[in-house]
This record gives sequence, structure tokens and C-alpha cells, in this order.
Amino acid sequence: MRAATVVPGRPELADVTDLAEPVAAPGELLVDGLLVGACGTDVEIVKEGFGELPPGRDRMVLFHESLGRVRSAPAGSGFVAGDLVAGVVRRPDPEPCAACAADQWDFCRNGRYTERGIKELDGYGAQRWTIEPKYAIRIDPALGELGVLTEPASTVAKAWEQAELVGRRGYFAPRTALVTGAGSMGLLAALFGVQRGLAVHVLDRVSTGPKPDLVRMLGASYHQDLDTVPEPDVVIECTGAASLVFDLLRRTARNSVTVLIGLSGSTANLPVPAGVINDRTVLANNAVVGCVNGSLANYRQGSQALAAADPRWLRQLITRRVPLADWPDSLRREPDDVKVVVDLT
Repeated sequence: MRAATVVPGRPELADVTDLAEPVAAPGELLVDGLLVGACGTDVEIVKEGFGELPPGRDRMVLFHESLGRVRSAPAGSGFVAGDLVAGVVRRPDPEPCAACAADQWDFCRNGRYTERGIKELDGYGAQRWTIEPKYAIRIDPALGELGVLTEPASTVAKAWEQAELVGRRGYFAPRTALVTGAGSMGLLAALFGVQRGLAVHVLDRVSTGPKPDLVRMLGASYHQDLDTVPEPDVVIECTGAASLVFDLLRRTARNSVTVLIGLSGSTANLPVPAGVINDRTVLANNAVVGCVNGSLANYRQGSQALAAADPRWLRQLITRRVPLADWPDSLRREPDDVKVVVDLT
């Protein structure tokens, strides 16, 4: 079989490699890979050396956003041949820590978790892969290839879950939400907000291309200027733009919750009005929460939200398909890209 393989930090070695067919261990599923989604983390692995190779290996299979079809499943696994599945990315640490022992490896306390396609485990960018049933998420057959959005949807599901959990610390009746960034994560975050009945506003820099139209098709409002956005009760920040984050913290409504899911990837220092931000956060009972990865429950929430969405809208999030033979092209940003997928078939 063929697979997209990498050496972190060595983009010139990104390649398609012939690998031995995987053999499912007792109790595991054998899955035919269909699609993988490309994201910023994959770019960081290939070009900047983020991530870690599996122990004793000189290459690893890339990609963590997955969709596959079960080829074989053991009796009692809960799966049968033909099921569509997405794979969970993170695995608990070997101790495990208290959080991992409670199946909340997204809150791992010691950082010794592993992640498929990122940290010490092969990813899903292969024509066949194996997986333990516990870490396989069944996809609604009606969703079809759109199930490749399950992993980013799980992160968004966790962000909204965190906003609602923190909001319940006191009086919280959100009406307005702001999503910063109109990439695939931002658009999915906007979808989740609309599904909750909120007035959703999306902030992004572009004025042309598919993003403004995709926001409006949801019934949300599109903005290029933060000054035109009403004070939000909930913010889902997807850009990681540090200057924007600090600007946001001065403009939210009282009792607001801001959830940060974007990474800056920068060590630059910024001049910020720290005292003003501190005082406003304290006096307005505002909360800021960091959020990464998702639990099994979040994967299921994400899958359910996708299944409840208009498939015609979801389909437009996939703006480019790249064949496995040319998979490095999926990491090259084009002006109208939202979600780029690699076709493993």
C-alpha cells in the first residue's frame, strides 16, 4: 500500500512511500483509508519540525484528520465491514495520569500522550490503517465523505462545550457569538453557534472568495472590521493572531467567555494595555479559556453536529481535492482554500 510519509522539518523528504500492508492486532479494525484533511499542524510538522517520529523510526505517516471504511472488524467490536469511521487522534499517556485514566486525554496532565500523525504514532495518511474500536468514531452513512470534517468538528465541539461549562459559573444567557477566522475551523464554529440559535458574527480579513458567502449562507454576519461587531457574549477565537486576541478582550460583553483554539506560532513581543485588559476582565466577570484537542464525547458531538447540518453547505467547505501522489500540494495555501483534502484512493 502507499502512504504519505514525512520527516519532521525536512520538507524535501515529503514523499509517497510503499509500505507493508498493516495487520490488525486482535480486537482491532482494519480500515481502508478514503480521505484525510490537511491543516496548519501538518504544515508545521513538514516545514517546521513540529511533532515526533515513532520510536525507532526514520519516517512517519502524516495526517490526523481522517475518513475510512472498515474492511474487517472482530465480533463484538460494535463495527462491521462497510462502516464509515473517523479515527481519534490522541491516545492516553502510558502511566496514565488522572485525566487520561478518566478518558479525558485532551486534559492530559503530564504531556506524555501520543497522537496519530503528530506525536510518536503513524497518522491516517495511508491507504489502509488499523485502529482500536474505542478510538473509531462511526460516521452517519448519509454524511459520506463529509465525515472527514469530524476531527476539526470535535475541537470546535469542545470549544463550545467549554464556553457553556464556564458560562454556567453564574448568570449566562448568551445571545451573540463572535468567531474570529473563516477557515474550516471558524466556519464550523459558526455552524455550531447557529445551531444553538445565537446571532453569530464572523470576523476575517478577506473580502472575496467563498468565505463571506459561506458565512452568509449560514445566516450569520460577516465582518472585516472588529469595530462593526456588537459586543459578543461568546467568542471562539480560531486565528491565533495575538494582537487580535488582546483587542478582543477589551470588547466583549459582561459575563462573556472567550475560548482560544488558534495557535500563534510566534514568540514576538507585543505592546498591550495589560492594565486595561486586566481591569475589564475582573470588573465584567469575563473569562478566557484555552482549548486543545477533543474527548471521545467531543468527537461524537462533532459528528452529530455535522450530520444535522445542511450537506450542501458542508460540501462547499471542501474547496480542493489532491490525489495521494501529489499530497505535498495539499500543504500549499491557495487564495480560495477552506478545507483541502487528500484522496487516498
